[in-house]
Amino acid sequence: MADGKRPYRKRRRAELEAETRRRIAESAVELHGTVGPSRTSFSAVAERAGVRRSTLYRHFPDEAALFAACSAHWLAANPFPDLASWAAIIHPDHRLAHALEELYAYYRQTDQMLANLLRDEDTVPAVEHQLRGFRDYLAAACDVLVRGRKLRGHARPRVHAATGHALSFSTWRSLTDEQGLDDRQAVELMCALVSASRSSDRHNSRPRAASAADR
Repeated sequence: MADGKRPYRKRRRAELEAETRRRIAESAVELHGTVGPSRTSFSAVAERAGVRRSTLYRHFPDEAALFAACSAHWLAANPFPDLASWAAIIHPDHRLAHALEELYAYYRQTDQMLANLLRDEDTVPAVEHQLRGFRDYLAAACDVLVRGRKLRGHARPRVHAATGHALSFSTWRSLTDEQGLDDRQAVELMCALVSASRSSDRHNSRPRAASAADR
């Protein structure tokens, strides 16, 4: 009988350890989303999770380990919009509008967390490391959204820059928080910006009047 209980006890212990680890990660997420990573101490996480500091350190020996678990937990609940679904939209203008609608909705959903992370990036090394993935995602998104536009000359860097600007979290925050636009209006404005950055190359390419030196 004793031998039969041993596997059960091991399994139960593993389940309790996993539950404790999950509770710690969730507590870190809650604090990062309210006060921010730079103001989140191990003591505060342990208190919110209802565990001792020694228990927290047993699961997460340093800030990097805790932040990695916290980020994984948060990203699982808040995945980035799907780039493949954007790429499947053939018309570039329709693709851009759809992408910005989804991205701005995502920004609104994750506003406080992203704002806290970006604020603390320069002071918390673990934040800077984790935000690389976010920036890589935005770079890949920009490549998807400029694809198929048949850009030439100076239009290429301008459209790429305008698209990258439209994708930026700080752009969305400025337009909605500071300038008072709603998400739909912000999408329309950024689509107009990208369109203008492309068409301006046509104006620059108009034949100039012949000068005296040309005659």
